[in-house]
Amino acid sequence: MSARKSDEDTEDGGRSHRSQCRTAAEAAAAAIAQLADLTSKATEGATSAEPIEDGWLVEVEVLEDRRIPSSSDMLALYEVELDPDGNLVAYRRTRRYARGSTDIGARGTS
Repeated sequence: MSARKSDEDTEDGGRSHRSQCRTAAEAAAAAIAQLADLTSKATEGATSAEPIEDGWLVEVEVLEDRRIPSSSDMLALYEVELDPDGNLVAYRRTRRYARGSTDIGARGTS
């Protein structure tokens, strides 16, 4: 059985996440999947996605600390930078807050 190289295979034998992110939805899905893999934390979803010069900038909400009751869970907002192919090149936590807090997506505010 011969191994066929797909569009997503890289030259070193690894696999890139996507052949190319063309839409915000594709970028958000790539960011969510790769951030979950790196942090081993549950993601809640993307709160924003915007094209930048060298790819995409996506904000992802992550469940940092599960508590009982769930209304007291601690969430965090991560900024994820993807290259044009959808590969994660950088990420950082920009905010941590209790579930139910308002104004979570306002970049640059605390």
